[in-house]
Amino acid sequence: MQRSKLSLKWLEVYQAISRQGTVRDGARSLGISVSTASHHLACLEKAVGAQLVDHGKRPMRLTPAGDVLLRRVDEAMWLLRQGISEIWSEDLQSLQRLLRIAHIEDLDADVAPAMVVRLAAAMPLCDFSILSRPTHEIAELLHSEQTDIGIASSVDLDAAGIIEEPVLRDPFIVVAPASVPEASGDFQFFTSQAGRLPLLRYSKRQFLGRRIEAQLRRHGLRFAERMEFESTHMILAMVAAGRGWTITTALTFARAQRYHSDLRAMPFPGKAFSRQISLFCREDLPANIKDVLETSLRHSVQRMVIEPTVGRYPWMAERFGLIPRREVLPPPERPADPVSP
Repeated sequence: MQRSKLSLKWLEVYQAISRQGTVRDGARSLGISVSTASHHLACLEKAVGAQLVDHGKRPMRLTPAGDVLLRRVDEAMWLLRQGISEIWSEDLQSLQRLLRIAHIEDLDADVAPAMVVRLAAAMPLCDFSILSRPTHEIAELLHSEQTDIGIASSVDLDAAGIIEEPVLRDPFIVVAPASVPEASGDFQFFTSQAGRLPLLRYSKRQFLGRRIEAQLRRHGLRFAERMEFESTHMILAMVAAGRGWTITTALTFARAQRYHSDLRAMPFPGKAFSRQISLFCREDLPANIKDVLETSLRHSVQRMVIEPTVGRYPWMAERFGLIPRREVLPPPERPADPVSP
């Protein structure tokens, strides 16, 4: 093997293909063409003198040699990222890099802009890429390393090197037209209104929609599946117009301030349930960057969302709030060298 000709790009592409399961998905995660990814993989296989991928298998599988190399590539890339992280952690004021952030759409109107302003002030030489996506897409972006930081509903994210920091407890609530009387705390609202007003549902393709449907099944509640939406804005606009009622969260309700005078928010009858909004980041992200980001996020959520919402609906005070920060742990140690027999 010509060690001097071994390319870091080949290793990066090989790692991406191995994680994604196909050359196409690996290429997409790196923002390169399939032909370029295939070329880099072929160059690496030629350089090491071994076939790394069994191209005849569907889905794609690594060969035994490929498995061995991937373990070492993962270790090497981890060490490289840690070294870069240590350099970045020296001084935020002089840090120059692109920071990629993806957040749920519920933070679009006020929280995300305020957070980015604070980040830009703390890191004046950095560039920022800000994406607004649903939770399932943020999980995919994190898994494929197309974003450094995600702010989304807590999910079982099976991806190496991702750290989750819980931030917000966001309860599910009932939202109805303002003309609907207060619920009595049981399922009277559902039984008395369902025949007149339809339940405006979230799409089952969304994490939010699946959570709500699961809770309704637990209570044995069934409603006609007449209307299903992906847009919270559209759902709450229709509720405000008296076209139906919905189940959403306090955070999604809070962002629809323009409709609040025409809406009535009520606790979900029966056993309360909530989702958790978390900050996800790669473990090689410098601790001081994560700290600035989390501090900015918490400050903006508390001031712009929680305080005004709880002020109007005091019954939310015990349900809607920040989750205490966890104790800051020291950075992870480098991977241990294998023990020789």
